[in-house]
Amino acid sequence: MNFSLNFQLYNYVIFLTKNIPINWYGLMYIFIFLIYIVYGTKKSNIPNFFLTKKEIENLLFYGFLGMLVGGRIGYIILYNIKFFIINPIYIFKIWMGGMSFHGGLIGILIALLFFSYRTKKNFFYISDFITPLAPLGITLGRLGNFINGELWGRISVNNSFSILFPNSKYADLKETIIHPQYKIFINKFGVIPRHPSQLYELLLEGIILFLLLNKMNKKNKNPGYISSLFLIFYGILRFICEYFREPDYQIKFIINYFTIGQILSFPMIILGIVTITKCYINSFIKKLK
Repeated sequence: MNFSLNFQLYNYVIFLTKNIPINWYGLMYIFIFLIYIVYGTKKSNIPNFFLTKKEIENLLFYGFLGMLVGGRIGYIILYNIKFFIINPIYIFKIWMGGMSFHGGLIGILIALLFFSYRTKKNFFYISDFITPLAPLGITLGRLGNFINGELWGRISVNNSFSILFPNSKYADLKETIIHPQYKIFINKFGVIPRHPSQLYELLLEGIILFLLLNKMNKKNKNPGYISSLFLIFYGILRFICEYFREPDYQIKFIINYFTIGQILSFPMIILGIVTITKCYINSFIKKLK
């Protein structure tokens, strides 16, 4: 396997970015926000659009705030609560990492509910408005993870796509205690080859899901339909990607098999199925009237 070539390509990416004093994952949040501003401005110029430009600005502010707060709280509660109880000051050190997608999703849903209540707008019209671009945010986020060399994949020594992540050295050294056969890779490369799971997620949960949602968005206008599809397909794709992603060291596996990411994806899929079923039932009732 040409691990050295993959390592050279990865190091080239790092070389282009390491001298720039920026947290690339954090920078991606800014890019996401800017994309939504451009998208919202474009939509607000459509005659008789259900949201005004001012309402779109408020919606983006609430949504972005909900994503940040929810993502941080979600990570603290779901992934590393013991650490933050012992070290509460780190709760506010967001720049050091520690965001949960599922927590961010809950934060956004709460923000949308608040905005819907305040403006008297249909919740599903609002969620369907912002959902088609959500996979782009995921794409940028996973790209940031890859550039930062974090959230790497599981060990894979028989895969030509495997990459050598310099930041995984400590975890790899611990692996050699349990699996001495991996020492050959430590001696040769300093680390063990791993799946570039960030890129798998970028492709599946990001690009492919973006294309799917936007294609379906042109075919079906039932309120809640696109939001439901996002919940279902993201949950399924995330569940699949978790088989290639290294589990969080402080949690590892639940029930000796599933990761926390897979467990949290189940409610998304169920909620999506329930919501899309309700959409079709409401559509059927309207046709009967």
